Amino acid sequence: MKEATGNRPLPAWLDLPEPRGFRPKRKYRTVWISDIHLGTRGCNAELLLDFLRAIECDTLYLVGDIVDGWRLSKGWYWPDAHNEVVRRILKLAHRGTRVVFIAGNHDEMLRPYAGMSFGGVEIALNAVHTTADGRRLLITHGDEFDSVVLYARWLAFLGDQAYTLLLRSNVVLNRIRRRLGLPYWSLSSYLKKRVKNAVQFIGAFEEAVAHAARDRQVDGVVCGHIHSAEIRQIGDITYHNDGDWVESCTALVEDHNGAIAILDWAEEHRRAANRDAAAARSASKEKEPA
Repeated sequence: MKEATGNRPLPAWLDLPEPRGFRPKRKYRTVWISDIHLGTRGCNAELLLDFLRAIECDTLYLVGDIVDGWRLSKGWYWPDAHNEVVRRILKLAHRGTRVVFIAGNHDEMLRPYAGMSFGGVEIALNAVHTTADGRRLLITHGDEFDSVVLYARWLAFLGDQAYTLLLRSNVVLNRIRRRLGLPYWSLSSYLKKRVKNAVQFIGAFEEAVAHAARDRQVDGVVCGHIHSAEIRQIGDITYHNDGDWVESCTALVEDHNGAIAILDWAEEHRRAANRDAAAARSASKEKEPA
């Protein structure tokens, strides 16, 4: 669908410098990310930029809800960091990464353009990915399996309003945590994992997605939509969810042998912060007089 770009010189607006002293790139065969929700205050664009700067991959799947058209239709919010995310993705495409954008329900305005390519980014409703070890995976955002979105759109919008309020509390909480030198932590994710109805909904959603994958005669499925990263076996189908970049800040990655894993970027930052704090404490003790 798109013409190979190789290592052609980048246009000036895509020529993004890497930060000084940046670590070596992590190389993957495939990366899946979804539910970024650019255009909302809950989007963790800075963490996502850090992730995108840290990786190289042959194929990048954007598994829906990359841009939040629902929120932008009610009021414009687009800080520089959101521009940088778009530029970073386009830079990957220009450098030869195959980028496939599976439109979700929040960016459903792109669905009429399925089959077209913009800036080297392919637009699709779904896709089938073949792993390095030969397994076939259905790639879909997943909103078609959410009965609330499918059968009661007005209720989905109502839920979106409540969810937005909860995400705003995340923003305020983490602004305070940053001032205290603490790493990112998601209140909304913590609550969702402990509310019985949410847990039951997630389980039903996973079963429905796995059933659809079985009907498509594939070996597994990769989706997003419910902001809950997971890899688990459901009968003969391997269910994968890449999570989100609003609450958990996770991705799915495939190595060059076909193994797929969840990469929790927020947790990696927390561990790095803990190591730095421990190193600072150790250095402080060494400076204390005997």
